[in-house]
Amino acid sequence: QVQFVESGGGLVQPGESLRLSCHASGASQNVFRILGMGWYRQAPGKQRELVAQITVNGRTNLDDSVRDRFIISRDDNKVDLQMTSLKPEDTAVYYCNADPPMRSAWGQGTQVTVSS
Repeated sequence: QVQFVESGGGLVQPGESLRLSCHASGASQNVFRILGMGWYRQAPGKQRELVAQITVNGRTNLDDSVRDRFIISRDDNKVDLQMTSLKPEDTAVYYCNADPPMRSAWGQGTQVTVSS
C-alpha cells in the first residue's frame, strides 16, 4: 500500500522561497509514472484544498491563489512544489497525494510557516 512522504517545509519570511518534495513509500514506488498528482494544503481552521495538479503527461494546473508563484514538477521518483514569493496566507501543512486523492495514502505533511 503506497503512502506519500513530504519534506522541505520550514519557517520563512514573506517573499522568500521553499521547495517541497514528495516521495512514495510502500508497495509500489512506480506511482509517479501512472498517477496524476497534486499538492494540497490545510491551513489552521480550514479544509484541505488542492493548490497544484500535474498529469502523467506533465500538464499542470494551479489554483488562482498560487498561480505565477508556485511551480509543480515531477519525474519518475518524486513530485516537487517550488514556491516563491511566499505570503503569510500560504502558511499551512502541505500534503501530496494522487489527483484525485487516495484516502489511505495521505502522509504526515510538511509544515510551511510564512511569518516576519
